Amino acid sequence: MKKIIKVILALLSTIIGLYPFVYLFVNRKFGLLSSKSSDLLADTIWNIAFYSHIFFGGVALLIGWIQFNKKIRISRSELHKRIGKTYVIMVFISGVSGIYIGFFATGGIIASLGFICLGILWIYTTVKGYWYAKTVRISQHQTMMYYSYAACFSAVTLRIWLPILHTFIGDFIIAYQIVAWLCWIPNLIFAYYLVGKIKSRLVVSSI
Repeated sequence: MKKIIKVILALLSTIIGLYPFVYLFVNRKFGLLSSKSSDLLADTIWNIAFYSHIFFGGVALLIGWIQFNKKIRISRSELHKRIGKTYVIMVFISGVSGIYIGFFATGGIIASLGFICLGILWIYTTVKGYWYAKTVRISQHQTMMYYSYAACFSAVTLRIWLPILHTFIGDFIIAYQIVAWLCWIPNLIFAYYLVGKIKSRLVVSSI
């Protein structure tokens, strides 16, 4: 069962991680851009932030799940460190860009607050996790990186929840306001549960 979950996680992370490249080959009004005004789509700073967010965030999603591979962490620690540093850089750029474009989110203040909070949390847990790694506090490092990738994985859960909410509610704006929070809060709850299980298992094995 664990192997199946890991395969699904890797598959979803890869598909959504590569998804931003679709924007290079389609009309500008594709996907969420179709809900944006022409003035916003013509804004240079917003465009830089938007594409920085989706492309660097896509890379973070693509490489982040590899860090949870125990064999790589133990037998190829240098590779683990290099991927980790790359992930931190990708998150910082994507997170800061995400916070900026969050102010212009479809759905107004409710959606904006959801995405801005997500961006702040993503950057905080990632930087904190990196600091713990640098100070060789491995247990705390692992905990923070579980939370960080839970936030990163919101790119996947948003695309799962949004069509479901839109179908049942029938109003895209309301659905988007809800998904701005729903795409990451359950992820963090699951990460909290997972971290608790791992810590409990370590306590039992040390007795």
